[in-house]
Amino acid sequence: MHTIAEINDKIEKGSVVVWTVEELKAKVEEIGISQASKEVDVISTGTFEPMESSGAILNLGHPDPPIKIRQCWLDDVPAYPGLGAVDLYLGATMMTETESERGGGHVIEDLIVGKPVHLRAIGQVTDCYPRASLETTITKERINQFYLFNPRNLHQNFIVGVNGGDRPLYTYLGPLQPQLGNAVYSNLGAISPLMNDPDLELIGIGSRIFLGGAIGYVAWEGTQHNPEQKRLPNRTPIGPAATLALIGDAKEMNSRWVRGCYFKNYGPSLMLGVGIPLPVLREEVVQRCAVQDQDIVAPVIDFSIPRRVRPTFGLVSYKQLKSGSITIEGKTVRVAQVASIFLSRQVALELKQWIMAGKFTLTEPVASLPKDRSFLAQEPQ
Repeated sequence: MHTIAEINDKIEKGSVVVWTVEELKAKVEEIGISQASKEVDVISTGTFEPMESSGAILNLGHPDPPIKIRQCWLDDVPAYPGLGAVDLYLGATMMTETESERGGGHVIEDLIVGKPVHLRAIGQVTDCYPRASLETTITKERINQFYLFNPRNLHQNFIVGVNGGDRPLYTYLGPLQPQLGNAVYSNLGAISPLMNDPDLELIGIGSRIFLGGAIGYVAWEGTQHNPEQKRLPNRTPIGPAATLALIGDAKEMNSRWVRGCYFKNYGPSLMLGVGIPLPVLREEVVQRCAVQDQDIVAPVIDFSIPRRVRPTFGLVSYKQLKSGSITIEGKTVRVAQVASIFLSRQVALELKQWIMAGKFTLTEPVASLPKDRSFLAQEPQ
């Protein structure tokens, strides 16, 4: 029906038709898949949720005399210096050495806002790098590069966490109350970006995306990328499946979409807004995007068993999850969501507005994401 080049031509001429994924689903209910596919050019999707496998690359520039950094702290958060002499990687979940509720995600947010960040570094003295230490204040304007490079974002599906034990548990989903006191999930179900391209036919390496309020790109498959996860007939996975590695210039980002956060007794993380445009290249694209919450499921996992493979209470639909309660072994369990539906909708809407204003064009992937990865575990010796 369309090509990327044809859609970009319509973007440049101001005639492109863009619907958010929720608008698309409503239109399909009203006019059907075939007619909707004739009317729309791009479907915008978005999410705003914790993405702890994230971090930032920074290049500081050299002081005089220059330094080869071997230990470094940014506002007391350790940054990894084992790259170039003044290249750093700051992980979102790295904690400060003085305050457990603050971490790398908060420092990344502060830099994006424009706040000054204290830097303390210890150098390895060599003939070409004679400086032994450095203490200074940096901002995003006073360093060379500052970009997010996130190894694992955008889980295609995830789990629902519960606690069948007798004490509270503190997890990456948040607190889980004992005796099935609550259930917590993070994925957005039918509006989640990768749920609407379940076989990754539209998204690939080099795809241009909305990342943290700036333009970003799909850099690679994400860590723990597991496209061989079991799937329903509609091709949506029944548990954690595909993931993406993302990259984008943090100097251009907006702190509305990049926020440090903290999970009680678990640690710091990063809330991140990501938007994916899905070009309507053929009718099947609209058919996939018409999927509804009642047609997608996630596994309910008991975190009280401290093992890699935990017991499951079966599968539950996202329609049930979004109702606010689910039933487990005859007990009604209240449900909470970690992702923000409101802000996820705002990401999709902002991406739509960028495209319609001609500020964002689509890219052809330079390579497909692998379809033959499966999850490997590590066994102690």
